[in-house]
Amino acid sequence: MKNLVIIPTYNERENIEPFIGALRKEQPSIHILVVDDGSPDGTGAIVKGLCAGNDQIHLLENQGKGGLGKAYLQGFQWAIANGFDACIQMDADFSHRPIDLNKLVEAIAKYPFVIGSRYVKGGATSNWAWYRKCISLFGSFYSRTILGYPVRDWTGGFNAWNIDVLKKIGLGDVRSEGYSFQIEMKYRGLKNGFEVREVPITFDERREGASKMSMRIVIEAFYRVWQIRFLV
Repeated sequence: MKNLVIIPTYNERENIEPFIGALRKEQPSIHILVVDDGSPDGTGAIVKGLCAGNDQIHLLENQGKGGLGKAYLQGFQWAIANGFDACIQMDADFSHRPIDLNKLVEAIAKYPFVIGSRYVKGGATSNWAWYRKCISLFGSFYSRTILGYPVRDWTGGFNAWNIDVLKKIGLGDVRSEGYSFQIEMKYRGLKNGFEVREVPITFDERREGASKMSMRIVIEAFYRVWQIRFLV
């Protein structure tokens, strides 16, 4: 399979080069697309340098900060246009461990879409404050209850998608951001009848830089779940 890792970035200059290097060490044949939202710290310039002479590293540069959901949607459309078989979502800050990429690559060859799950047997979080884990666990419980599918990790962002699934779930209608983007994508996959596989991963706290998570994103996820339930 021709697989593409999509990495949205905003101010990740400390992480992006070592992260790409770690991914390529685990999966030498994989392609990597960075979607940079005009990072003022020069993240895009670093990736542009990595692209030179390497046809497995790609860059989409935005002029401003469009947000996580829009960045992924751009990446998905780019993957469709360029003939990839599957896309894998990952964060640039090492919170998604490169070693766990192997599990998702293996699983997406067999299933329509795959969730890298913190909350199935073998999954874990590392170096998280207790309140962050509580918010995350409650978000998945809340989504599971309202949306009616027994997914354990609704809010996680380490996911893989067969390209045929992305073509059929209505990417042009996705409006969510942050946590709720991950929830909406999974719900769209399930509602369209696609089988999901959750594989255990360990979620680490970021190595460098500041977290992009905010209370606004968390609050949006809580009310967006109801919109997703009735509008998708």
